[in-house]
Amino acid sequence: MSTGGTALPDDDGLLASLRYLFSDIIGEQDDTPPLLPEALPAALAPAVSDAIHLLIDYQGVSYAKLYVDRLKRFVGRRGVDEAMLADIAQLMAQRMAYQDPIRLAQQKLVELEEAQRRFQPRSADDVKKFRVDEMVGALPAVVADPMLAVLEKFGWVRKNVSIRFSANSPFSVRRLKMEAGLKRWRLFSVRYASERVWVERWLHMIDRSLTKQPKAATAVIETATMIQGFGDPYRQGIADWHAIIDGLAKPTFDGALALSDLAAAILEARVAVMPDPRQAALKRKIAEIRAKVPVATN
Repeated sequence: MSTGGTALPDDDGLLASLRYLFSDIIGEQDDTPPLLPEALPAALAPAVSDAIHLLIDYQGVSYAKLYVDRLKRFVGRRGVDEAMLADIAQLMAQRMAYQDPIRLAQQKLVELEEAQRRFQPRSADDVKKFRVDEMVGALPAVVADPMLAVLEKFGWVRKNVSIRFSANSPFSVRRLKMEAGLKRWRLFSVRYASERVWVERWLHMIDRSLTKQPKAATAVIETATMIQGFGDPYRQGIADWHAIIDGLAKPTFDGALALSDLAAAILEARVAVMPDPRQAALKRKIAEIRAKVPVATN
């Protein structure tokens, strides 16, 4: 499944991401939770505060600070109303707290703590299907890259593997704690690097839409909902997202495609999305949309 071309995020976003990555790695960080962005609408304060605490639990204070820095780009910006800012804040938090084996182990341990606190029975086991490359991608790149090369050679990277997340025995709880303890290594992982680039590209496309086609900004923001969960559905969502962005949004913003109503085009393309690794219906729909408009000349 092709994920399409990827554009580099803007320099400020990339530098912010790297700054927080390295501050967390070397331990030079302030453990004080970040303040809410200045000029943030009061109505959004509870949701943004919840997102900050979510990301502190997920990865740490510096990760939450990265979230706030990213959100600041749109606070008070012309053309970004309260509803639009709320969508950016919510969807960015969801995407930054992406589901990987480490996160699922964290959540299972929280369920265990809640059950113990309330003197309730432990929760049932959860069995999740991950792709092999997704599991390996949660490891540091220095380890994951050679492993992925070998797995690719044998054609195993796309195989599905079931993982049981259980808190119903001392051994399974110890295993959960070991898995959750890999949180620190997430910053070095292949998956973290790809997610960082994806979020920056999504924000960059929102920024370009606000400048080039403001009426399409909401549709661009909502494309983040295409990417959910893990395993094959996650990979499909990533691939479909890139197909729409590379086929419709980016060429429109670049001036290569004279698409007057990008929002409608994005929605039309999303209707054609199917659980098909070949993306046949989606690619056909994007081609039909492009065929209806003249090729722009710069």
